[in-house]
Amino acid sequence: MSLDSNAPRFRVRPPANWINDPNGPFRWGDRYHLFYQHNPHAPVHADVHWGHASSRDLARWQHHPIALTPTPGGPDEAGCWSGCVVDDDGVPTAVYTGIDHHHTGLGTICLARAADPGDPALTGWKPLPEPVVPGPPPGLDVVMFRDPFVFRHAGRRWALVGAGHADGTPSVLLYDCDDLTDWRFAGVLLDGDDPVAVDAFGDKAVGWECPQVLVTQGGDWVLLVSLWDGDPSATGYLTGSLEPSPEHGLWFTARTGGPLDHGRDFYAPAVLQEPERALMWGWSWESRGPGEAERAGWAGVLTAPRVVDVHTDGSLRILPAPELDSLRAPEPFATEPGTGTRLPDAYDLTVTARAVTTVRLGEGLTLRIDPGTGTLTVRRAGRPAPVEVRVARGAELNVRVLVDGSLYEVFADGRAVVTERVYRGPGDAPRLTVTGAAAATVAAWELVGPTLN
Repeated sequence: MSLDSNAPRFRVRPPANWINDPNGPFRWGDRYHLFYQHNPHAPVHADVHWGHASSRDLARWQHHPIALTPTPGGPDEAGCWSGCVVDDDGVPTAVYTGIDHHHTGLGTICLARAADPGDPALTGWKPLPEPVVPGPPPGLDVVMFRDPFVFRHAGRRWALVGAGHADGTPSVLLYDCDDLTDWRFAGVLLDGDDPVAVDAFGDKAVGWECPQVLVTQGGDWVLLVSLWDGDPSATGYLTGSLEPSPEHGLWFTARTGGPLDHGRDFYAPAVLQEPERALMWGWSWESRGPGEAERAGWAGVLTAPRVVDVHTDGSLRILPAPELDSLRAPEPFATEPGTGTRLPDAYDLTVTARAVTTVRLGEGLTLRIDPGTGTLTVRRAGRPAPVEVRVARGAELNVRVLVDGSLYEVFADGRAVVTERVYRGPGDAPRLTVTGAAAATVAAWELVGPTLN
């Protein structure tokens, strides 16, 4: 594991080299398992395997051997791409995208089963020799096909697959897969011509990657998609209802939607549906040049786990998982507004503003919090345009910032998240400055305890 100050130490990433999409968050026994796209040989996107880590508490993670490796001559010979993990009659089963050397954007859907379901670490996996879905449904003009996500609805198992069509329309395809070895195409769950989707996402995406659904305690369904416009672009959500359809099996009716994360460094979220909540992780890519990442020897990190719910107006409520509080030092290093407090490499900061307040996190990131207008403005050094998000106006606005090395996750009142990457130069010693409102409340803790090992 790299020891440079920009390297996150408390979030999931491999000891070295490349990581991208989180895959298959899964609860087995007393452990959370989290898999991820990983090149074990270099900090570049190539030769993609599935890395694997697990945790008992969502805060402290342990590395395991690589779970999935491309099979020479097999359907995944050029990469084991994104997917999920499900319990198939007591056997943890990975459902993932296999690609060959001629895939041109069209993957196959493959299965791999845990070699020993009794092993709490799930360290061994056996891929099936043939894909369960060899490609997109015949008769559809699909030019992008990948990222299966399996879920249950009304006692039956279904799967989503991300797609893009030759005319530039993105979509989510639906499969009936109650038997994981026998998939039936059921239709298009939703596509980019849906007016709510157009209003929420615009019309730039030509494919929807990594589709995921979750259901809240209140019965709202949430569809998450990653917006592909030839390269990874941004992420979005739609809230609505998931209902039976005589023609398609299921139909998603969107109510409202918007950006899932307002930052510039977040993509490909993965969801774990628990009985009383839904957890989500995302991939934060490097915003520095590839040469810098290669010299550092590592690239990418997964975000902190986030709890996702829905407000009464249909917008998302996103908060850090409460288990992350256990990483805080026993005493805070800052408890009031002011200037000059040196910032550690990893910390957890909360600012409650009752008037316009400016928070400077060293020279790299500045927050302007305005509860009167319900506005949070995030300005990152070296970027000409700030990120501005609007939340509910009120007497106060609560902002929480989780920083781990170069990974900055900013949560605004449970209504918006901004993920950014900020890098320190040699000898940088950033300091915390909170000014503009004597009534602001500040609390900041260094992150301590065992790191990923």
